[in-house]
Amino acid sequence: MKKLFTFFLMTNVVLALAIVLLFQKKWSQEHTFASQTLSIPKGAGLSKVSQILESAKIIPDALDFKLFVKWKGVEKELKSGTYTFSSPASFQNILDLIKKGHSASVKVTIPEGRASWEIYSILKIHYPNLDSNKWEQLVHSSQFAKKLGLPGKNLEGFLLPETYYLPLEASETYLLTYLAKQHIKVWNSLSKSNSKPFNRVRHLGVVTLASIVEEETAVESERANIAGVFWNRTLKKMPLGADPTVRFIYRNLDGPIYKSQLNSNSPYNTRKFAGLPPGPISNPGKASLIAALQPGSTKDLYFVGKDNGSREHFFSSSLKDHNRFKNIAAGNRKKYGTAKGLY
Repeated sequence: MKKLFTFFLMTNVVLALAIVLLFQKKWSQEHTFASQTLSIPKGAGLSKVSQILESAKIIPDALDFKLFVKWKGVEKELKSGTYTFSSPASFQNILDLIKKGHSASVKVTIPEGRASWEIYSILKIHYPNLDSNKWEQLVHSSQFAKKLGLPGKNLEGFLLPETYYLPLEASETYLLTYLAKQHIKVWNSLSKSNSKPFNRVRHLGVVTLASIVEEETAVESERANIAGVFWNRTLKKMPLGADPTVRFIYRNLDGPIYKSQLNSNSPYNTRKFAGLPPGPISNPGKASLIAALQPGSTKDLYFVGKDNGSREHFFSSSLKDHNRFKNIAAGNRKKYGTAKGLY
């Protein structure tokens, strides 16, 4: 009897091991399906998750997947989210994805110096259902700006340009809130390293100046000097003379600026009125924010594009030198066939 019991015991052990090995082999096999993006809702347990995956034909059998997850002992570690399942994949591949909670996302790059309506156009490519009227309404809502803790009467200037990984689906409110919060994070990090007090008035002024600096140069080394020029002109009560502020009024981002536009009575017209405009004209990046916070120490009052293809500027402290540099720039345009630079 003892030998018989031992025989049956060994037979059952071998059989159990064979079954386990059989299932392990089955579970480790990759199977093909139509690659797709699928949402796992909050609160979904193992049974629900298995049914969702089977219905989408991502797994061949819900019961098999349930047994696999239970065998792994991780049924409580499944996370909700939107996932992209790529074929082929094994049960382990699928489980790893849902366990990590790495939801599928869309990569969006927002370049520095884009106005709010340009950012909308960029996001519209990835989010076709975005509504332009809703976007504009939220951007220019003083209540929404206040709710987000911003110092201005609207969101212009406070939508941080960066490369983001955003949800596959998002509303106007979500996107604007997210971009504004990223600006606030950067602003708070800068405030820790700056000795001057950070208040709402200064916050608005710095971002406004940074937005103009952002529009005037793409050369990193010039940012602080350009901020210094504008600061000097402000102290002397001279108009900043920044054409991008006039372009902002008319949403005329390229092409000629007409005399009628330069004569605009808008407070954003820094060709006509001294001091900073009422608010930012674009959304500046971190580098321009730093330049506006720490303007270069300079006596310069003017700058003009070299128009030689370098995208650099001539800087000068006198109108005489400025006019001389303007003539050099004009000669460069003839020589290099470049467009007229900004003052």
